[in-house]
Amino acid sequence: MRQNMAWPPIIAEAARMVGQYEDTGVTLRQLFYRLVAAELLPNTTTAYKTLSKRSAEARRAGTFPALIDRGRDIHRHPTWDSPEDARDALRRQYRRDRTEGQARTVYIGVEKSGLIAQLVSWFGARGLPILALGGYSSQTYADDVRADAEAQDRPAVLLYAGDFDPSGEDIPRDFAERAGCFDVVRRVALSAEQVDAYRLPGQPVKPGDSRAAKFIAKYGRDVVELDALPPASLHELYEDALAEFWDVSAYSASRQREAVERAEL
Repeated sequence: MRQNMAWPPIIAEAARMVGQYEDTGVTLRQLFYRLVAAELLPNTTTAYKTLSKRSAEARRAGTFPALIDRGRDIHRHPTWDSPEDARDALRRQYRRDRTEGQARTVYIGVEKSGLIAQLVSWFGARGLPILALGGYSSQTYADDVRADAEAQDRPAVLLYAGDFDPSGEDIPRDFAERAGCFDVVRRVALSAEQVDAYRLPGQPVKPGDSRAAKFIAKYGRDVVELDALPPASLHELYEDALAEFWDVSAYSASRQREAVERAEL
């Protein structure tokens, strides 16, 4: 990394990028790969650490928006000032299963837990279950998902997005086999074609990865992080895949019943 890199304009552009996530927030890791994709930073550990330091300094100075830190929360039980406040909270929170009437249960899967905030913002209102596989998931998680899918009593679909690398390509296969509950598994991103179409920056395959040789033989190229894909593009890819399985009329009917029942509370 160049020692004379001009950080002030980089931090200014980083702040602008964070503003694109105003409804969901963004993690430092996502922001870093967006800057790498924009060719403003090299894909190095030094650049990542410097971005963390510089953005924190700007945050303390009040010139940089907050980033998501999903590993640190303030844990506190909710409280209300009165029974009426509690009833008001219940009315606001009441919702039906908004997937009722759908022919399939569609699970929105993603490799990175840092993308959960975006997925909840895009699909949470529709009641779609969201899975953060976090790499190769435990058998316990696979069993939990299978039990959840079986309880829905309808075919299950997995729409998955992950890194363009040996593990990212293999994770949905592994999870689907161990869960054993999906009739359809659709990889939403990233593909080799998408890497080219969105001009996403790559890095060499880790030599220690046991799947590296097969990946290189198949693609003959560098790996790419899902975080490098702009959020609007990832949203569009998910929406396009979901359209095949989502019944808009059933969703509208569920929302209408919900509104009537909320008014009765």
